Order: sequence, then structure tokens, then C-alpha cells
Amino acid sequence: MKNLMRTLTVFMITISGLHAQLPEPGFIIDGTTAIVITDPQNDFLSPDGVAWGAVGESVQENNTIENLETIFKLGEEYNIPVFISPHYYYQHDHVWKFEGTLEKLMHNISMFDRGDQLNVKGFEGSGADWLPRYKKYINKDRVVVTSPHKVFGSESNDLALQLRKQGVDKVILAGMSGNLCAESHMRELVENGFEVAVVGDATASAKLPGLDGNAAAQTNYKMISSRVFTTKELVKELKMHDMK
Repeated sequence: MKNLMRTLTVFMITISGLHAQLPEPGFIIDGTTAIVITDPQNDFLSPDGVAWGAVGESVQENNTIENLETIFKLGEEYNIPVFISPHYYYQHDHVWKFEGTLEKLMHNISMFDRGDQLNVKGFEGSGADWLPRYKKYINKDRVVVTSPHKVFGSESNDLALQLRKQGVDKVILAGMSGNLCAESHMRELVENGFEVAVVGDATASAKLPGLDGNAAAQTNYKMISSRVFTTKELVKELKMHDMK
């Protein structure tokens, strides 16, 4: 018994030491840096959106809506390219033969639904549309809206292509939802050789009985990205380096 307790004590001390020694790679914002925002859409961010019951608590705790608007403003103020990776489901997406758990939920509640790629009837103000307060930032020539991702990550859209074609090597990532689309984009961008920082409080995730998506997301941001900013830290970083 004494040997077991000694082993457990050594194990816990070792784990604690490893956590304390996690490296801080850092993230330098320069001319090859872009902002990527996932799913700044009504179904996630509006109290009337179909996912609000799951994500609303986290959105409010993180001040996500306001923080995302700050990031849009920073993109304009410091002339940082902005890329939006949206989530749309067209009619033909509803005849898929299988889905994962959250895919099935999204299809069941008609989340991000649109008629088809060429049909914008009923799109304005729908759950798939941008949150109204963001439209003045997104509907500009300087902002690239990529093709939609279909599950969670950017593997199924042209985000990486659009970034590479504009000479982007570094990404400041934010958006919805934290442990699904934002985290999946982070993982895919890192795997594709981009340097990624995440603005942790400009994301939010579902909180369900026994499941805390926000805690999971923040943990993985810390372990995978080069840096996790708060929105205030990002503002300070840009001012300090006078990126204008």
C-alpha cells in the first residue's frame, strides 16, 4: 500500500510538473497573418437561433458576440485580411445516408438550411444568415467568404486554398462553435502547415448535462495552437506592435 501511494504521489507530481512546463511557442502577427472566423451566423449567435438553447450560456459567459465584433473591427483598423468559413446545408445535404451525432442533430433542427447554392430565397434573416450586427463588416470586398464547410472542419471547403492564394501563413482563429467547427478548423489548419492562434473568448460551445464543450475547446486550443489570446490581449498586442 505504501508503495502504491508513493507511486501515485510521484505520478501526480510529474504530471503537475509537465503542465507547469508546457511551452509557450508564441505568435507574432505580421504581414502574412489573416483572421478566420467560423460560423458567425444566426443559428449560433442569435437568441432566436435553433442552437441558442445549447450554446447561449457559453456565448454570454464568454461575451462572444461583442468579442467577435471587436475582432472584425481590428481587421479593418489594422488592415488584416478576414476570411469567413460559413456552414450551410442545402436540400441535397438532407439525403445523406449517415451522420455523426451532432450532424444528425443539425439536420433534425434544420440548422443552417438553405435551398441550394444558387437559391437565396428566404436566406435574408434566416438561421444561416450572418448575425445582423456583423453584416457591415462582412459585406465588403476586403472580406473573403469561402465555400461552406459541411461537417465541422475546413477539409470540405476551400479555406486553405483561399489563404494560400493570398500569401497567408498565419491565422488568428475565432468563431462558432468552439469545440466543433472552430476547433476542427484549428486542427486542419495546423495539419496543413499554418501557424494558428485562437481567440478563446471569441468562441463559445454547447453546454449540455454532463458535457461542457467550452471547457473541452479551451483545453485543446491551449494544447494545439501556438497561442491562445483573449480579445483584450489581441487588442493590446496589435497596439503594442503598431500593425497599422
